Amino acid sequence: MKTLPLVDADLGLLRQGVPLIDVRAPVEFAQGGLPGAINLPLMDDEERRLVGIEYKQRGQQAAIVLGQRLVSGGIRQARIAAWQRTVEVHPEAIIYCYRGGLRSQIAQQWLAEAGVERPRIRGGWKAMRHALCARIDAAAEQPLLVVGGLTGCAKTTLVQQLANGLDLEGCARHKGSAFGRHPLPAPSQIDFEHAMGLRLLALSGPLVVEDESRHIGTANVPLAFWRAMEGAPRVRVEMPLDWRLAQIHKDYIDDLWAIYRQQFGEWLGWALMRKQLSSALARLKKRLGHARLARLQRLQQLAFREHERGNRQAHEAWLAPLLTEYYDPMYRYQLEKRNAERFLHVGDWDSCLAAARAWSQERSRQLDTQPQPA
Repeated sequence: MKTLPLVDADLGLLRQGVPLIDVRAPVEFAQGGLPGAINLPLMDDEERRLVGIEYKQRGQQAAIVLGQRLVSGGIRQARIAAWQRTVEVHPEAIIYCYRGGLRSQIAQQWLAEAGVERPRIRGGWKAMRHALCARIDAAAEQPLLVVGGLTGCAKTTLVQQLANGLDLEGCARHKGSAFGRHPLPAPSQIDFEHAMGLRLLALSGPLVVEDESRHIGTANVPLAFWRAMEGAPRVRVEMPLDWRLAQIHKDYIDDLWAIYRQQFGEWLGWALMRKQLSSALARLKKRLGHARLARLQRLQQLAFREHERGNRQAHEAWLAPLLTEYYDPMYRYQLEKRNAERFLHVGDWDSCLAAARAWSQERSRQLDTQPQPA
C-alpha cells in the first residue's frame, strides 16, 4: 500500500471541530463515536462479523482476503463514493477506525486511488478516547463549585449562564429526574463521556456544575469527577413554591411539548408525550405509595384532558403536589444526610448566580498567582 499521511490523536482536532470520518461498523459507532464524527463504514455489521470469525479461525491475511471479497465491485464503489461526497463538503476531513490501523488505511488507499488524499488518526478512536477520558480525570483536579437547591430552582439554567459552567444534564440529554427523559434517544455512556470531555477542552480553570446523583438518566458521571463533586463547596438556590412550579411547568410540559411536536408532529407527539409523563409518574409508585399515586394519576389525566382543550396550566394540579410531596422531601432528606455540609452561599437565583461568578473570579485569580512548575 502507498504510504499515506498520519496525524496524531490531538484533542485540538475536536476543539477546532475538524470533520471526522469514522469507518468502523455501525454497531461500533452506536456504542460511541468521536464528537461530531460521521459514520461511513468500510464494512457493515454483518461483513465485520464474518471477517472477525475468519480472523479468529484462520488469521489476519485470510480475514483481509475475505474482506476484499465481501467489499468489492459495486459495494466498494458505493463506499468510496460516500467518502468522496463527504470530503467534497468537508475538504479538511480526517479518517479514523478503532486503532488507526487496517480499516482506516484501506479507506485512505481507496480514496487516494480515486484521487482524494486525506490523513488518518494515529491510534484511531482508541487513542482519542483515552485523551478525552484523561481530560475528564484532569478536570477532577480543577477548582469545582456545585449548585444545589430544590427541584424547580433552575439550577441548570444558572450553570448554563456561566462561561465556566459544565452542563452535565445537557451532556446526558436528561434532566436528571424521573420526568427528565429527553424525547430523543439518550447518548451511550461513551458518547456522554465524550461530550463531557469535549466541553472540558474549553474549560481550564474553575468549574461550576449542578448538584447531581452519579446517575443522570442512563449515564454515569466518571468516578474521579464524581468524587470531586462530592467534596466540592456548594451554593444553594432557594426560590418560593410558585416560582419553582412555573419553572417545572416550563421544563416538564412546555419545553417537552415543543420538542415532541417538532420531532413527531401534533398527533404522535402528543401521544408520546402523554405516555412519557404517565410512565414517569407510575415509576414513582414505591416512593409515593398506592393512594398518593392514584390521586396524582387522576389529576394528571384530568390535566391531559384540559391541555387538549387549550388549558396547559391545568398540569399544576399534579405538578404542585409532586413537588411538595415527593421532590422536596427527597432533597431535604439528602441535605440531612449531609448535615456537616456547609454552603458558601444560600439565596435566591440571582444572588447564587452572582456568588458563583464571584467564586469563579476569585479562584481564577488564585490560580493565576500560583507559581508555575519549572
